Amino acid sequence: PRVDAAPAPQKFVNIMAIPFDELRATAKKLSTPGKGFLASDESAGPWLRAGHVEAKKIPDTAENRARYRSLCFTAPGLSEYISGVILHWETLFQKDADGNAMVDLIKNAGIIPGIKLDKGYDKSGLPGTAIGPLGHAETWCKGIDDLEKRAAEAYAQGARFAKWRNVLQIDPAQGLPSDLAIEEAVNNLACYAAICQRQGLVPIVEPEIVPNGSHSIQVCAAVTEKVLIAQYSALKLHNVFLEGAVLKPNMVKNGLGGTKASPDEVASATVTALLRTVPAANPGIFFLSGETTLDEDNEETATINLNAMNKMFPSLPWHLSFSYGKALQKTAIVTWMGKDENKAAAQQALVNRAKANSEATKGTYVAGSCKSIGAEGNVQMQGGAY
Repeated sequence: PRVDAAPAPQKFVNIMAIPFDELRATAKKLSTPGKGFLASDESAGPWLRAGHVEAKKIPDTAENRARYRSLCFTAPGLSEYISGVILHWETLFQKDADGNAMVDLIKNAGIIPGIKLDKGYDKSGLPGTAIGPLGHAETWCKGIDDLEKRAAEAYAQGARFAKWRNVLQIDPAQGLPSDLAIEEAVNNLACYAAICQRQGLVPIVEPEIVPNGSHSIQVCAAVTEKVLIAQYSALKLHNVFLEGAVLKPNMVKNGLGGTKASPDEVASATVTALLRTVPAANPGIFFLSGETTLDEDNEETATINLNAMNKMFPSLPWHLSFSYGKALQKTAIVTWMGKDENKAAAQQALVNRAKANSEATKGTYVAGSCKSIGAEGNVQMQGGAY
């Protein structure tokens, strides 16, 4: 009798190429209880994105960026509250005025260096998609084509985790975010995450739903759930090792022009959405602070919202923490104002806000107990949503 040919062997992912133990250990250290991330990955001087009328006057030069960032990375006591620092490509290879590599300043402080790897987005966006509240079409971020090379270079330079952010807009009247934009965003992020893991970097997965618009908190909750379900489906499809990755989502809030939700409402809606969508295998969730209205204190609002979550939900399957840029640095920047004589005071302001957010990860922060620059002097931040 005729013997049929044996079936073709099933193709499997080359899991031997992925450093599982290293990724798991790094993600666990990043998710240390009481600690979060300092997002120091602005392409320009962070004072331009601080949204403060005086701070934006500081000259945006490579020298000033190095002066300010070395100030942050050498702040005494910062490592008690910060587990990782996200760097821009410039800073990854930059040195301070004394010739010390920025990466070494961070590592010597007991903090893990990370790197922003997306190359931003083109505002022309996805063909055929509607213009949203940011004033441009729906988008996805560039940089996948040479990501393998850049991830390897970042690892060799000392980075051990990475960040990639995609932006989604809400406009219920136009059906935004569209299914197309969601699919593009989550698969783009999943592909990045898989490449990073192959190169030894723990990926921060950041599908940010921006607050621009006048939608309600209920609309944001529904969209957030839909996006995160799609995101974890895409991560599974791309064989991403969840124990070696972390999530950086938006908080569930009303649109900037919508009816304002209270911190308890934000906390309840946010954690409910996360419990419905994020697997327990994920070790840590690190919120972005998100844009706020000009009459709000961005630093204090972000801390209070995080505190409300951990106070209302003390036993969660993942570390619920912060990955803040402006919401950690604004008072520090305005205290510094580019003057060397203000360095110590600026460092103390940064550490104070980091400590406040550490307390918020435990639900023990007392509102108003950390001094901030407040809402006075707020202006629209430069650079828009990215």
